[in-house]
Amino acid sequence: MSEPCLPIAAGPAPRRGSRIMRVVWDACEVRVGGDAPVVVQSMTNTDTADAGATADQVAALARAGSELVRITVDTPAAAAAVPAIRERLDRRGVAVPLVGDFHYNGHKLLAQFPECAQALSKYRINPGNVGTGRARDDNFAQMIDVACRQGRPVRIGVNWGSLDQTVLARLMDENAARARPWDARAVMREALVASAIDSARRAEALGLPGDAICLSAKVSNVQDLVAVYRALAARCDWPLHLGLTEAGMGSKGIVASSAAIAVLLQQGIGDTIRVSLTPEPGGDRTTEVVVAQEILQTMGLRAFTPLVVACPGCGRTSSTFFQELAASIQGWLREQMPAWKARYPGVESMQVAVMGCVVNGPGESRHADVGISLPGADEAPVAPVFVDGQRTVTLKGARIAEEFQAIVEDYVRRRYGVARQR
Repeated sequence: MSEPCLPIAAGPAPRRGSRIMRVVWDACEVRVGGDAPVVVQSMTNTDTADAGATADQVAALARAGSELVRITVDTPAAAAAVPAIRERLDRRGVAVPLVGDFHYNGHKLLAQFPECAQALSKYRINPGNVGTGRARDDNFAQMIDVACRQGRPVRIGVNWGSLDQTVLARLMDENAARARPWDARAVMREALVASAIDSARRAEALGLPGDAICLSAKVSNVQDLVAVYRALAARCDWPLHLGLTEAGMGSKGIVASSAAIAVLLQQGIGDTIRVSLTPEPGGDRTTEVVVAQEILQTMGLRAFTPLVVACPGCGRTSSTFFQELAASIQGWLREQMPAWKARYPGVESMQVAVMGCVVNGPGESRHADVGISLPGADEAPVAPVFVDGQRTVTLKGARIAEEFQAIVEDYVRRRYGVARQR
């Protein structure tokens, strides 16, 4: 007789221990690291000097679920606009913390515009873009000094497109002296890791608390990102921000970002994520927030909005009705979430199934909280509905979509409204 099989383990590895960074604005506190949930963040693509347009986009990203929003601060006009952006958001009740993205002249802008430094909840510093030689050390120190005086955390974010050339040159010299030199790509990966860690240690030496530091090391290749973050996780305990840079547009950007981020999260690496998508012309910037949420939710790490399970379709599903219903229900559920979050705690974990034929329809619908099995080609024109695994009603006629949506809404009220009252 063969030995019994061991049960198959499922789920991501436990998160690796890290310090906890707190990013605060008013009563809103976002915890990054430690045992806190993985945080979703995004970045505006408006001209920051246009306070109205930037505040509108920040608000849209926050409504979509971005828990931190980064804005470019690259000119005196942009720095001067930051307090106005913050004020506009506060008047609208949008308390999402703002992160200032600084390159090249951040030390000057933070010093010249103290109101900007105060209105931001966190600063992003790229050590490869703060100057060269002695100026680099002085400029970095000035930015860390402002962070210390303002009590603001800092993301030290290195990027392979703007590596600290001093670090890279040193590592190349060391590599040349090896009996078996590494290839150039391995040296660059090591330069990213070394630059991030060395800069964080220097920030601590300058007085920035260790729990006010987060690290990132952005590349645009999936395998490079995985290798770099494995090394960072093994060599430090600062929270790590994950994301491909220049991920790309459309499905390419989504697939590449999902592949890289999911591999690392599955290994317990990563405390906050951004999906850096190139938007289609006139496209919706909030797509990157939705994708980041769906990565976390499909991996079982967080829940943001009820998920819709739908079959892919085949020769048995010649009608497009199930596709239209799935898209309609999914959009409707996401639209309800701002109001439902407060009224129905736990509703974000609900699962709805919209299936297109009898093969898997009844089974998948029974596995969901609420499910409908629509008729496929040559099947009877009826649609059984399942609630908590039990068949409850059979819909037919021209109003199946409206009737099913009403069933879902009634289920939410009954299940999650009662849970709240308890």
